[in-house]
Amino acid sequence: MQVKLYTDGSARGNPHGPGGYGAVLEYVDSKGELHTKEMSQGYVKTTNNRMEMMAVIVGLEALNRPCQVEVYSDSQYVVNAFNQHWIEGWIKKGWKRGKNEEVKNVDLWKRLLEAMKNHEVTFHWIKGHAGHPQNERCDELATAAADGGSLLTDPGV
Repeated sequence: MQVKLYTDGSARGNPHGPGGYGAVLEYVDSKGELHTKEMSQGYVKTTNNRMEMMAVIVGLEALNRPCQVEVYSDSQYVVNAFNQHWIEGWIKKGWKRGKNEEVKNVDLWKRLLEAMKNHEVTFHWIKGHAGHPQNERCDELATAAADGGSLLTDPGV
């Protein structure tokens, strides 16, 4: 099955304040009908990069069968890491980079790699607030979750 996963994260401009993510799965079922599923969660004391990663992870984890997934994110942090094959280098170096510096967010990178198993995943960067409707919806979900600590989830694609 082919799935488009749109994601966004928000730390509300404060890396030590509330954070939230929003994810929208878009897919066509076996009857040819288009479906969307939205997921959002509020967290506290986190960073925007972590929320961007959580949006991708949760979207992938909601898939209960192998899929071809196109991830659309406005986070260059997430998208460039995979497009430039940094992960493989980090693993070989024992999750170090540059001059033996620790890689940030290793827990989430490992969880993301696990979530990607059994799926064929490609990453695409969307310029933030470029007017893409699903990406804008993810921004709305992420902001609302960060502000309200709310949970909206409809998993199980």
